[in-house]
Amino acid sequence: MRKAIFLFVTLLLTTSALAIRSNDHVENFKLLDHKGKSHELYYLSDAKAVVFMVQGNGCPIVRNALPRFKEIRDQYSAQGVEFLLINSNLQDNRDSIAKEAESFAIDFPILVDGTQLIGEALDFVRTGEIFVVDPKTWKIAYQGPINDRLDYETQRPEAKHHYLTNALDSMLKGEAVELASVDAVGCLINLPSKKNKQAHTQISYSENIGPILRDNCVTCHRDGGIGPFAMTDYNIVRGFSPMIREVIRTKRMPPWHADPHYGEFSNDRSLSKQEIQDIVHWVEAGAPRGEGPDPLAENDAVWPEWALGEPDLIVDIPATEVPASGIVDYQYPLVDNPMTEGKWVRANEIIPGDRSALHHVITMFGKPNPDPKARRKFSPMGGLGGYVPGAVSNELPEGTGTYLPADTTLSFQMHYTAYGKPTTDESRLGLYFYKEKPEHHLGGTFIANSDIRIPANTKAHTEYESYTFEKDTLLYSMLPHSHFRGIASDFVATYPDGTTEMLLSVPDYDFNWQTSYEFKEPRFMPAGTTILHSTTWDNSAQNPANPDPNQVVTWGEQSFEEMLFASLVFRQLDEEEVAQYKNKAAGALASHGGK
Repeated sequence: MRKAIFLFVTLLLTTSALAIRSNDHVENFKLLDHKGKSHELYYLSDAKAVVFMVQGNGCPIVRNALPRFKEIRDQYSAQGVEFLLINSNLQDNRDSIAKEAESFAIDFPILVDGTQLIGEALDFVRTGEIFVVDPKTWKIAYQGPINDRLDYETQRPEAKHHYLTNALDSMLKGEAVELASVDAVGCLINLPSKKNKQAHTQISYSENIGPILRDNCVTCHRDGGIGPFAMTDYNIVRGFSPMIREVIRTKRMPPWHADPHYGEFSNDRSLSKQEIQDIVHWVEAGAPRGEGPDPLAENDAVWPEWALGEPDLIVDIPATEVPASGIVDYQYPLVDNPMTEGKWVRANEIIPGDRSALHHVITMFGKPNPDPKARRKFSPMGGLGGYVPGAVSNELPEGTGTYLPADTTLSFQMHYTAYGKPTTDESRLGLYFYKEKPEHHLGGTFIANSDIRIPANTKAHTEYESYTFEKDTLLYSMLPHSHFRGIASDFVATYPDGTTEMLLSVPDYDFNWQTSYEFKEPRFMPAGTTILHSTTWDNSAQNPANPDPNQVVTWGEQSFEEMLFASLVFRQLDEEEVAQYKNKAAGALASHGGK
C-alpha cells in the first residue's frame, strides 16, 4: 500500500525545470477570489512587494507550506507587502476551493483562475510555487519555494535556506534579490492549452472569433455606437487585438459586473469561459485571419433609429452643452408632459444625441416643487426607465405597465462625460403605450442611506440600508448606484423563515456602466422578506477615479460626492398568484430532499 501511494505521489510531484525566469514582466489581470471579492494586480501598485503562492486543492506541499506562509504574512504585511493565493487547477472550482479553505483554515484570498489564462501567461508549473512581484516594475523579483524545508516524501524539522524572506528583506532595503529563482516542489498543474499553443493558430476567425464579436460586441462597437471604434472587418479587429486581450484579462469588457456565482440574469452581457479562452488564445497566436468569409465585413444587421419601431410619443430633452474636458455636473432638465390624458407605458427608449458624451439618463415623472428654497426641487411619482451605455430599449415585463398621468412633469437626470471636444447633446425619449390597460401595475422602490460617511484615505468602507416587503411580491430587477468611489454592491435577502440568500453581488462595480440586473426568472419575495443592500467605496489614492482621497465623503447628488442607492422593480401579487409561487417553492424544496 505504501509503495502504491509513493508511486502515485511521485508521478504527481516529479521535478521539472522552471518554466519562467525572474525579471519577467507580469501583465495586469483581474480575478475574483473564492469569496467573490474582486482583485486587480496593478491596483496593488502602492505595495512594497506582492507575493502570491500557487494553490491547489489536495496538494500536500501547499497544505504543509501554508502555516509558514501565514507566519511570513503576519511578519511582513505591516511593512507594505501583499500576500495572495491563486488557483489555476483544471480540476478545482470556486466551491471546492472554498471547501478547502474552510477545512485548512486558509485566511488568504484565493484568486480563482477558472480560464487558466493567468496560469498560462505566467507559465505555472507547480502548486506551492511562490512568485514575488515588484510593483515598481511589475517584474518577478523571486520565483521558487518558501524555503528548503519541504521535499517529496520528506521534510526537515527546520529550513536551512529562507528564500522568500531573504528576497523580501532585500526588496524592502532597496537591494537586488541575490537568489532570484529556485526550483520549486509541488504538484504539477495541468494547463492543456499551454502545451498546445500550435492549435491556437488554427482558431478560426471566420467561424469562431468573428461570430463572437458580431454577436456580443458590435451592438456598441459599430458606426454610431458608443464603442471607441467600430468592428467593421478583420483588419480593424487585428489592429486592436492586443487591446481586446487586455480589456478581457482585466474584465473591463464586456461590461458585466455581477458575480456569476449568484443568480441568472436575462440581460447578462458576459462571455462564456470558452469564448474568453478562444479570443485570448487567438490574439496570443497573432490574430490569424485564416480561411473563410469575414462575419464582420458581411454583417448586414440593420440598426433602426428606434429599436422597437416608431414610438407613440417622442419627447425632446432640452439640449445641453458639453465642454471638451473637465467634470460635468449632473443636469436635471424638466419637460411638461404633452399628453392630455393618462397612458399605460409598456416600453421606453432614449436615443442619445451624442453617445460619446452621454453616460446615463434616469427618467422620472412627478411634480416640481414651487418653493425656490426647497432642498428637493422635484417630487417623483414614478419612473420611466432610462439609458445606460449598451442599452437599446427597455420593455417592461410581460403583462405589466406603468401609468403615466397627464398632469405631470418629466424629469431627466443627465450625466455627461467630456471626451476631448465640445459638443451639444440633444437626446430624445420615446414612449410606447398599451392600447388597453395591462393586467399588472409595475411598481418599485428605492433603497437609500443619506447618512453615509466615508472616511478619508480608506480603501474599503462599507455601509448598509435595508428594505422589507410588506406584501408578497414578484421582484424583477435590481440596480445598484454609487459614484466615483463605489467599487462593490451586494443584495442579500433574509426570508421570513430566517434563511438568507445572496440575490445579487456586484464585486466589480463600475460607475461608467449603470446596469439594471434583470432576473431570468422573477424572484418571489414573501411578505416580511428583507433585502439588505450594501455598498463599498474606495476613498483612497489607489482609486484612479477618486476626486480627492483626503476628503471625508458624505451623501450628495454630484459625482464627487457619494450615494448608497439602489432601485428595485417589482409588482405585488394577488392571493391566487401567491398560492402558485408557494406551491412551486415547496415542490422545488421537496425535489431537493427537503434541504
